[in-house]
Amino acid sequence: MALPLDLLAIGPHRDDVELLAGGTIARQVRLGLRVGILDLTQGEMGTRGSAELRAQEAERAAAVLGVAERRNLGLPDAGITNTDDTRRQLARLLRELRPRIVIAPAPQGRHPDHRVASELIRDASFLAGLAKFDPSTAPHRPLKVLYAIAFREDQIKPTFVADISDTFETKLEALRCYASQFEGATQAGEVFPTGEPLFDVVRHQAAHYGSLIRCRFGEPFLTHETMRVDDFRALEVSTF
Repeated sequence: MALPLDLLAIGPHRDDVELLAGGTIARQVRLGLRVGILDLTQGEMGTRGSAELRAQEAERAAAVLGVAERRNLGLPDAGITNTDDTRRQLARLLRELRPRIVIAPAPQGRHPDHRVASELIRDASFLAGLAKFDPSTAPHRPLKVLYAIAFREDQIKPTFVADISDTFETKLEALRCYASQFEGATQAGEVFPTGEPLFDVVRHQAAHYGSLIRCRFGEPFLTHETMRVDDFRALEVSTF
């Protein structure tokens, strides 16, 4: 049996997790965590490229980020649903990979797949811990679900922002692997167009999030539960 994952980032389409949390993934890998990526669909409905090409690009991006696993659930692109069947499929994979932390898309999103995937991931993460849900596999429930809310300014204030100053260029390198999707683009996923090249928008947004925690680049996350602090000496980000 494979070692459990410390962190599993789940996105509806190949390239979503790189856009939303690529810097965080690369940083956690550098810190020694065992990190995986799960793409829910093959991206076959994308206007640009093809599912086969995006699969090749995703493998190159995974190598850049240094993740231990990259899987694909094979759900229909532009047709993700939160049903008994899809919850069971995802719960089985969560039981196999046994992640401690799961990263999901924001609860709101421009693409219907993003919104539905967020709900599906939360529900499947809970059900994966029920012993009788699928008795053929051992139960496992992730400790925490984090929502990657980059580019979603309609969300409430982030619960926290991850410092990706040292891995931001790695994030861009992973994104550049998706030439079929991003070369010459001005928008992608939840990135709304500003008239600038896509990579400039990504840079400016990461700088904005970084400014919230007084660093160069950051990625924002939301949790539904309140965060805990034990040692006040560990508190960071100056008030003044």
